[in-house]
Amino acid sequence: MNHRAHFPIFGSWKEEDKPLVYLDSAAMAQMPREVMDAVMRYEERSRANVHRGIYALSEQATAAYEQAREIMRQFINAQSAREIVFVRNTTEAINLVAFCVGKSLLKPGDHILISRAEHHSNFLPWVALCEEKGFTVDIIDPDEDGLITLETLKKGFVIGNTKLVALSHISHVLGAINPVREIGEFLHQERTLFLVDAAQSAAHLPIDVQEMQCDFLAFSGHKIGAPAGIGVLYGREELLERMPPFLRGGGMIRSLHLESGIAEWGDLPQKFEAGTPNVSGAVGLAAAIGYMEKVGFDVIREIDEDLTRKTFKELGVIPEIRLLGPENPGARGGVVSFSLAGVHPHDLATILDRVYICIRAGHHCAIPLHQWLGVGATARASFWVYNTQDDITKLAEGVEKALYLLHKKHDRFDVS
Repeated sequence: MNHRAHFPIFGSWKEEDKPLVYLDSAAMAQMPREVMDAVMRYEERSRANVHRGIYALSEQATAAYEQAREIMRQFINAQSAREIVFVRNTTEAINLVAFCVGKSLLKPGDHILISRAEHHSNFLPWVALCEEKGFTVDIIDPDEDGLITLETLKKGFVIGNTKLVALSHISHVLGAINPVREIGEFLHQERTLFLVDAAQSAAHLPIDVQEMQCDFLAFSGHKIGAPAGIGVLYGREELLERMPPFLRGGGMIRSLHLESGIAEWGDLPQKFEAGTPNVSGAVGLAAAIGYMEKVGFDVIREIDEDLTRKTFKELGVIPEIRLLGPENPGARGGVVSFSLAGVHPHDLATILDRVYICIRAGHHCAIPLHQWLGVGATARASFWVYNTQDDITKLAEGVEKALYLLHKKHDRFDVS
């Protein structure tokens, strides 16, 4: 099936009659037409504030918003819609957990474990929390394939004292799929809180919080074809009940006593959704999940593996390239990062952009990981359902062109 046809940007791209080669889906996925249509239908027919009006239009908007929440519940197999909190993105979700858990579920001296491969959004909040609250934090390194295995995790785990582990499901740099189910089973037995950063996996793998036995999980809409500014935090109901709210404002209290200044918090999940939420974003997120489920995660995985295999084959023959992460396509998501000897990733990305090939270049908000890898920056190609084998061929040709322009090496392309 031609999934590319579902995404308007590829049909509307008109730059020198050259096709758009979009290989930055790990940063932001393109949006399918049916998601755009769902958002527009809401804006044209149902736009109103939610959980505030008793008029029909507001109730219609509220119904759409809560239907989206139920779709999120089903998507990750949460037990209750009360466990689904809408947020702006994964970054906000993790900050919410760090702030609220630090105030309610941890005590000074408790130990937190994170990995060097984490995005700064799953790194900085925990480091800051430990500095402010007197917790301790340790950072574990990936294994030689870039994975955080249970064996690797146990090296940093302190029995009886490690109270929280925060880990990405798929590395946004190395592409490695971490064994979160195995890790979750161990942490559940140890009664250690487990947060899974699913920002990269939600668009590529089925998510089941029951199988993962995680306590918290977060993902963003903009990486799965939904609008930017919407994301999901899953939290076990029993824990969310014990946690204080992150933000204070409209819609999240039941009552307020002026004399004492004491507020009675609202029910879950509104307790964590102060202010007017991104209703159209939630509607779009639900539509994006519907699109992925129609495509099927088995098909998405097949595309990921085929494109990863093609990338390793095409780039692997270039002597100057160092490919990062697991070589087995089945062990990684749709991300391939690499360094190119003698060529800075920013220069490579600039040259590729001249022929409308979009990649990410830099440290990808993962400075500790790049320090461990011994490089200041890398280039990253990331795929989704609209990418093709031809995209990878064009990427390889573009890399060789960059080598030619900068070092007069390779001649597999026309430089005229």
